[in-house]
Amino acid sequence: MASFRYALRDTFRLLGRHWGLSILTLITAASVLYILGFTALFALNVRHMVSRIEGGLVVQVYMKKGERADEIHARLEANPMVSAVRVISPEEALERLRAKLGNQAKAVTLLGKNPLPWSLEIQVHKVEHITPLVRDLVVFPSVEEVLYSGKLVERLSTISRASSAISAGILILAVVISALVIFNTIRIAIYSRKEEIEVMLLIGATKTYISLPFVFQGMFLGAGGALLAVGGLWATYAAAVNAVRSALAFIDIIVNHRILVQFFFLLFATGATMGWMCSWLAVSRFTSRALRPK
Repeated sequence: MASFRYALRDTFRLLGRHWGLSILTLITAASVLYILGFTALFALNVRHMVSRIEGGLVVQVYMKKGERADEIHARLEANPMVSAVRVISPEEALERLRAKLGNQAKAVTLLGKNPLPWSLEIQVHKVEHITPLVRDLVVFPSVEEVLYSGKLVERLSTISRASSAISAGILILAVVISALVIFNTIRIAIYSRKEEIEVMLLIGATKTYISLPFVFQGMFLGAGGALLAVGGLWATYAAAVNAVRSALAFIDIIVNHRILVQFFFLLFATGATMGWMCSWLAVSRFTSRALRPK
């Protein structure tokens, strides 16, 4: 308990002694974490919009005349790529046709016997699943035709892959930059107390006793920067949501408060964890070198 009190006291002493560097690190960490959070939110919204479009894509399968869809329906329900499948009877298809024709629905009676075949409407979990699914369906001898938005599927797949790759690259870059900033700040603070730490090691102080103040310093700087980033992101995202809703009401973006709170908490935890890991690494390297025989 005494060691913990000493660590906290020395942590605030370190922050006060190097207040200029601490403020600079706090602002830098907040800026980098803000970019990190903004990039992650953008990636989440792109993934959310693509998922909604994917969920709305329907593969339509038309059976040959006289063929029912029971066998294919059973196979599709067991297919892990399929999220939902619905069988459309000729009678239901005819009712849909009448509804689409509206005032001209009387023309349907001129057809005489219902010429519409059995069909299926299929939805998949991911847009990448559509092409292999269609490839499997067209080989069935009872299938007459398979309709789907081929060009749209290809473009969605490309957008999904590109956005994921770009977002992942920016996220990794932001994490590395933030970690380097915090790491170098702690290392400067350690070297400013180089002689004091060496004396403490010589008189028998443990590595944990010496490291705790620096580890707490890194955690405070990382967590403080994350809090500033969360505050900035909350205000920016709220303004962005209002702007998008007023200008582009058809775009579906994330507004679920539970998801956003979880995301901001994760960002805060990322900042604190990053500060802890970088400070622990910096002080461990220094103390290990100081304990080596000269």
